[in-house]
Amino acid sequence: MMLFAHSPNSKKGIPAQDYAAHAGGVVRRASEAADGVAQYASCDGEILKQIVRFSAEYHDLGKLDARNQKVLSGHEKAKKLPVQHSDAGTAYLLDTLQFAPAAVLVRSHHIGLPDFIEEENRDEGAVLRDDEVRERVDQTLPELLKLHEEALGSETREPATRMDLDINGDPTSFFRIALSCLADGDHTDTAVHYRDQPSDEPIIELRPADRLAALNRYVDALKEDNGRSRLRSEVYYACRDASMEAKIVSCDSPVGTGKTTAVMAHLLSQAEQRGLRRIIVVLPFTNIITQSVEVYRKALVLPDENPEYVIAELHHRADFEDVQSRYLTALWKAPIIVTTAVTFFETLASNTPATLRRLHNLPGSAVFIDESHAALPAKLLPLAWRWIKTFADEWGCYWIMASGSLNRFWEIKEFDEDMPTVPEIVPDTLRTCLLEAEKGRINFRFVDQPFGAKDLVEWVASLPGPRMVILNTVQSAAVVAREYERHFGRHSVEHLSTALTPSDRDITLERIKIRLVDSNDTDWTLIATSCVEAGVDFSFKTGVREAASLVSLLQTSGRVNRHDYRNAKIVWTIILREEGLLRKHPGLAESSRVLLDLIAEGNMITPSLCTNALKREIRLAGGFSDSLLHKDEWKRFPQVEKDFRVITSETKTVVIGQEIVDRLETHQPVSWRGIQKSSVQIWGYRLEYLRLPEVMDHPGIYKWIYDYNDFIGYMAGILSVEAVEKGIGDASVI
Repeated sequence: MMLFAHSPNSKKGIPAQDYAAHAGGVVRRASEAADGVAQYASCDGEILKQIVRFSAEYHDLGKLDARNQKVLSGHEKAKKLPVQHSDAGTAYLLDTLQFAPAAVLVRSHHIGLPDFIEEENRDEGAVLRDDEVRERVDQTLPELLKLHEEALGSETREPATRMDLDINGDPTSFFRIALSCLADGDHTDTAVHYRDQPSDEPIIELRPADRLAALNRYVDALKEDNGRSRLRSEVYYACRDASMEAKIVSCDSPVGTGKTTAVMAHLLSQAEQRGLRRIIVVLPFTNIITQSVEVYRKALVLPDENPEYVIAELHHRADFEDVQSRYLTALWKAPIIVTTAVTFFETLASNTPATLRRLHNLPGSAVFIDESHAALPAKLLPLAWRWIKTFADEWGCYWIMASGSLNRFWEIKEFDEDMPTVPEIVPDTLRTCLLEAEKGRINFRFVDQPFGAKDLVEWVASLPGPRMVILNTVQSAAVVAREYERHFGRHSVEHLSTALTPSDRDITLERIKIRLVDSNDTDWTLIATSCVEAGVDFSFKTGVREAASLVSLLQTSGRVNRHDYRNAKIVWTIILREEGLLRKHPGLAESSRVLLDLIAEGNMITPSLCTNALKREIRLAGGFSDSLLHKDEWKRFPQVEKDFRVITSETKTVVIGQEIVDRLETHQPVSWRGIQKSSVQIWGYRLEYLRLPEVMDHPGIYKWIYDYNDFIGYMAGILSVEAVEKGIGDASVI
């Protein structure tokens, strides 16, 4: 009798998937993932392999129920299986084999890891079980096991021998990694069966020594005969040749000193010494990713390699649990990954299998948290720091925290009572020299009169150009950009924010770079959000920053007068009136208050204030709460995922442009890269009143039905809708 794990797909002409083929495929793929992790584990590698092996074999045991087989064979139609299928494997592993960790994974492989406190408080015999099917599963389990043994053939497969081992390290990270191995094995095998991805993707090795040699050649070709270039070279060689024993280090080299290449040289050198398998670069803003990836692909890709597969560029989360969409998930399988802080840290916090499935690729990585001052809200730093230390101590990761305005949060007692020492990779003598060179480049000034959109653009236009204005919200940036266009014409203004798709941001970035090098093109202004304040190689004549945090102001100054250390230029701090369609950012209330207090006190705006400013922000907000730390310690996985939000409001992937939508809805091949380039992330609350429809057969992916243009992106539609709601007759007059 044929037994099935997945039903047929008549649209693609794909038959039902054989149960034994799927179970065996998941065992193979999940075990390979666990083997890769185990080589970097300091204490729990062997038990990880055993738990993953057991859970993979029995994860779909419940699909053998006769009622489920009628649906899976295609003889009956149903939107979901009539008998919940993970409870059978959970019951067998929990009650018969008494192997609770493996049972946890089987129970979690679709719905996510449980709240252990809630499970412990359930009645005896109900822990980890599904009450709705428990009675039926208990009755049918012997028959299900018999069918399972017959299908897989006990004589031909490797026996699973349970090890009586306890989890010695941090259990929360362990369970997330273990579920990652199982979920990736399950999702990948399913996607291969349905022809949504190739059966064997090419494995590209890191080859750190070869890539470091290529990077050396690239950097040597950029050298110029001037003092600034010589300083950058000193930073590069100091980072590359730094010998570090610690597992977590820092780099606070000032803006414009070449951290992109210097830190990468350090990471490649450390990867070679420590036997690491990949490098992950974590950046706060999507546009920085584009610039960094461009550099890395020029400098690190070896002959006959595909740059997109060597340097993976991940702009925003694209995690889809639905079987029709989950193959689009961006995984961390490339040797070098460049991703956002949102994606990275929310993956570490996740309870969702579709998101967690990439986590097993983190152990054995060198991780570069660039512009670390902007990576996370202060309230999330304690838990993120504990994860960083856990992955360093238990899973073979090497970390570098870097920024041109580094706040050493680990030195704040409220944050970490141990106040650990994190060594610098740049020698003190060189750092002093770099800071001396910074003096005289920028003057900071403050306008205490609040601006509306109209008076702001008139004042900005009077300043020396080209000018850069950074505002705190996507909506305010769009409002001011459109007002500027209305007053002075389209050629007078550029706009850059996440309201644009990555494709349109790339085009805008390139146009801005061309305009900045044209000495005859000076009377124009860039209106942007914080996405341009860090890591972007811009040099404007004047900077204007809406009050946010001290580090944001310092980072903004790094985009002004980058190469002139004799003739200081001005970076202005301003405040806005919340009127018309202008919006303030509620999440920046404490940090902007601290900045304005520092200015009022007459402090010199320097990087040395950063840690003190963060300390003030923490105390102004009432200090750190231990709640999130305790939830993670107590393995309350759903609660941690819910509360650990880098962006507090949920965002959804919205596809811009009918072509990609049509390809998705007609089930034509579309890579996650294609989705990423042509989509934006929009707040969930906006989806509710905009009533955006989902892409057919792709739950969780939406399509844009309002105005969109390559100037202010989807805000063209949003502003029109909000103008109508607020009774503003002419939406262009704001």
